[in-house]
Parts: sequence; C-alpha cells; structure tokens
Amino acid sequence: MKLKVGQKAPQFSLTDQDNKTHSLKDYAGQWVLVYFYPKDDTPGCTKEACSFRDNLPKFKKLKAVVFGISADSVTKHKKFADKYKLPFTLLADEDKKVIQAYDVWQEKSMYGRKYMGIMRTSFLIDPTGKIAKIYEGVKPEAHPEEILIDLKTLL
Repeated sequence: MKLKVGQKAPQFSLTDQDNKTHSLKDYAGQWVLVYFYPKDDTPGCTKEACSFRDNLPKFKKLKAVVFGISADSVTKHKKFADKYKLPFTLLADEDKKVIQAYDVWQEKSMYGRKYMGIMRTSFLIDPTGKIAKIYEGVKPEAHPEEILIDLKTLL
C-alpha cells in the first residue's frame, strides 16, 4: 500500500549498528527522518550517508533525528559506520518487514535485468508521528540539503 503525506507512519523497532534497539514511538514529539537505501558501502549509498554525516549538525540544530534503514546486517552497518565515521543511526531490517511496510521494496531494472530491491526513498515524520513529506528518486549528495530546507519551512 502506497503511503501518503498526512497518514501515520508505520511503527518499527529495529537494531542499530551498536546493537541498540530503536522504536519510532520512542521519538514521539521529535522530527524524524527515515531514509531507506539499497546497500552499505556502495557508491550512491556512501555519498548519501556521507552527506547526511556532513549535515548532521544542521539536523541536530533543528532537533531532527536521522535513521538510515537497509536490509544489511548489524555487522555490515557497524563496518560501514566505522569506515565513514557516520555519527547517526543505521538500522538493520534483514527480514524487510519495515522496508515492506514503507512500500520501498519494489521492482527495479538495471541493464535490462529486472529484480526486487530497495528504492532510495525518505520519509520526514512530524512530532505527532504523521508523514510530513515523502522523497522518492532522490539524488544522494543533494538529498540532505533538500530535507533541511523543507524542515525549516515546516517548523
């Protein structure tokens, strides 16, 4: 089911790169950015993660929490976070339940080959738990700046 702006964000409870569990409900009253990405340590995903890393102080200033979610394991997330000094939370969704709840597990195509994978999509969730903005087909490097502009107008 396609999620829409204004609807309640699907709840989740996932483990991060440091084996700590994070639940969306624990962040009620705060702005939360959930960004879904295909795979740790690949060119586009690394650019996106490093851009979030470089812009994290701006997100913190606006009191917004950033979560990256992929189907990679906690161990892979830890290596990725350590390698690029990522100071934000990467959540492991190996069984793809949250990925499917947010409807980002979709058919993709590369070089004429069709396969299922994670669409690079982000959800900005307001302090009441509702989806304030959905970003599809994002450009990895410019994406955090785009969100920060929107956040400033929504505050």
